[in-house]
Amino acid sequence: MPNAIGFLRLAGIPVFLVIALSSSDGHSTVAAILFAVIGWGDYLDGFTARLTGQYSRLGALLDPIIDRLLVLSGMAVVLRFDLLPRWAVVLVIAREVLVLALSRYGLRHGVDVKINWAGRLGVAPTMGAPFFAIAEAPEVALVMLYLGLGLGLLATVLYVRSGLAIVRQRKASSSA
Repeated sequence: MPNAIGFLRLAGIPVFLVIALSSSDGHSTVAAILFAVIGWGDYLDGFTARLTGQYSRLGALLDPIIDRLLVLSGMAVVLRFDLLPRWAVVLVIAREVLVLALSRYGLRHGVDVKINWAGRLGVAPTMGAPFFAIAEAPEVALVMLYLGLGLGLLATVLYVRSGLAIVRQRKASSSA
């Protein structure tokens, strides 16, 4: 069940993009609602997994990828229609791509870095920024963008530090 919710979330992203990019100015109630449903689906699939005890490696891998793709999609719309400051949106996009690349590298090398407090707190404002921009609440979107960006950058530093500590620990134990 949780994986089905994840696949539905994933399938909704291209639909969101088509609707949002088809608008004349980047503002669309339907696109904003769809973005929110896909975003809140993250909590629904986690809740469902805990409630049913249905955890899977696929779900654990798929969930953060869907989150990154949703953020990238929302930021692409915001960037296309110039709804938020470009420099900050580009930084969010760069951070999301970096996290995807680091996650992939970590998976290939057996480095499993758990989500940290800054990453957990940064999800809602990072997803909220494009939602509120598309929903025509620019002041709220701006606050969410800066808050999400700050927490996201802090989380990235903490992830890199944690990953490097794991690698150093492995090297030290293998040479001992």
